[in-house]
Amino acid sequence: RVPADNPFVATPGARPEVWAYGLRNPWRFSFDSENGALWLADVGQNALEEIDVVVRGANYGWNTMEGRHCFERATCDQSGLTPPVAEYTHDFGCSVTGGYEYHGARAPSLEGAYVYADFCSGRVWAVRADRAEPIQIAHEDFRVSSFGVDVDDELYLVSLNGRLFRFAADPEASAPTATATALVTPAPTPGVSDDGDARQAML
Repeated sequence: RVPADNPFVATPGARPEVWAYGLRNPWRFSFDSENGALWLADVGQNALEEIDVVVRGANYGWNTMEGRHCFERATCDQSGLTPPVAEYTHDFGCSVTGGYEYHGARAPSLEGAYVYADFCSGRVWAVRADRAEPIQIAHEDFRVSSFGVDVDDELYLVSLNGRLFRFAADPEASAPTATATALVTPAPTPGVSDDGDARQAML
């Protein structure tokens, strides 16, 4: 049943189940376990990938916009559109993979940061909802297909070939910044080794 307070329930011609629109191809979304914020990674068309915080009734611009830029035109009407929290060009990858806002204990300087990656390049970033610029926290040599969290809110990264990696603070990093460097390491799983031959690790 469609909730009575959905934003377009009373809008003639609108689908009442729609919560927000203007998204092209969301690839993973998650709710913050502490404040309920809905984070979403939206795969772009030709040039840009984006991260959004989805709110009730918002229009995220596709296909007037791709990321924060007009799509296939020099200028466009951006009135009423909600820009992404973060974006990156295809110089840094090709397809965004959404993650989670971090609330674990192993990498405390990532507290409250949303962690996401690019499927093709293996780059991993952290960004905060205040729209500060993202910080790259890892660059892996595998395709990042998904993320997960455990009961302790620790963050895991999943590679396309089936390996599972756990986030932790990098002991060799310099003094913590707003989102300090994190180290992605193989996560031990019962019955599965954590060496290069592991292929069956599961969340």
